[in-house]
Amino acid sequence: MGEALEVVRPICHAVRDHGDEAVLDFSEKFDKVRPASLRVPQSALDAALDGLDGSVKAALEESIRRLRATCERELESSVVTVVADGATVERKMVPIERVGLYVPGGLAPLVSTVVMNVVPAQVAGVTEIALTSPPQAEFGGLPHPTILAACAMLGVDEVYAAGGAQSLAMLAYGTQSCPSVDLITGPGNIYVAAAKRFLQGLVSIDAEAGPTEIAIIADGTANPDFLAADLISQAEHDPLAASVLISADESLFDQVRASLSRLVPEARHTERIRASLTGEQSAFVLVRDLDQAIDVANAYAAEHLEIHTSDSEAVAGRIINAGAIFVGQYAPVSLGDYAAGSNHVLPTPGCACHSSGLSVRAFTKNMQIVNYTAAALGEVGPHVVTLAEAENLPSHGAAVSIRLEAIQ
Repeated sequence: MGEALEVVRPICHAVRDHGDEAVLDFSEKFDKVRPASLRVPQSALDAALDGLDGSVKAALEESIRRLRATCERELESSVVTVVADGATVERKMVPIERVGLYVPGGLAPLVSTVVMNVVPAQVAGVTEIALTSPPQAEFGGLPHPTILAACAMLGVDEVYAAGGAQSLAMLAYGTQSCPSVDLITGPGNIYVAAAKRFLQGLVSIDAEAGPTEIAIIADGTANPDFLAADLISQAEHDPLAASVLISADESLFDQVRASLSRLVPEARHTERIRASLTGEQSAFVLVRDLDQAIDVANAYAAEHLEIHTSDSEAVAGRIINAGAIFVGQYAPVSLGDYAAGSNHVLPTPGCACHSSGLSVRAFTKNMQIVNYTAAALGEVGPHVVTLAEAENLPSHGAAVSIRLEAIQ
């Protein structure tokens, strides 16, 4: 990350100082295309939706429906607590006013990420959504048309043809075309993650999401073909993706290796998958027993954790560190990537021990509203004065004492 930070620092500074022109220059350098404009015209969004394959549209509609249902259930309400007669403290939930959403478009046009970012923001009540995705030379400097179509389906009309660190700087600092935002969410490569770290504080961020990862706890009851397919599915994302199988059954490893040797050559992105599966970030981990497998999984804190054991639900109940848990042989990570109703923007690598995946809560903030009557202040005021003196902050106490005197 240190090296990536040094790469993104001058990029962010250039966008801060030169605005749109710097973003366009970096697009030409990194994406090999210079968009005609950063803002995607409405006509391009409409055309993308008109040209969207009917089956893809239906799949997106179902994905949106399921995610919206879970987001609506997760949305927190404001809460008023009566702490004494005439004394209330309200925790008021307020949507963030303007957010920037990043959708990758490098090795794969992640149309599902449009859904995963936009839906919780909309359910939270965000009033301004700016979405950015890398320009594609193949499509005349516009983001991938499927990404544009999903934006149009969701009613997002502020879309920018910009990717990488320069797009995050555009969102954070604001440029001639794009006003600054308050929050940036969405996954990306190491340079996107580094830009998030660099810009954090100027704006809020969801997480520094890096290359994807899957861990699987499995025993002798697991289907080796299912395990191999799931390891491959995450390896398909990126040569740096991590695929980890944890088991106390060494014979299972041999079965999975046999399945991999058969299935990997059949995959479309064989070279990328092989690079991931043979990288130092991927491994088969032999453990003593199921208890140690659970300990290893909790220590690893995977973005995605699948459980293929004879009692998967009981094992899931003992997991405390994971971005998302997929229970049993019929809940693969791919389900969560698209249509489970869960969100696929999750913490990596190891950040699941302290961070959560993207949800409607990320797009809200809470304010405390304190309302006291004179009588209520009179009851607790002397305690405030005492504590202020204990901290050697007498003027704090005086601000209460002057009111107590007025009440009398």
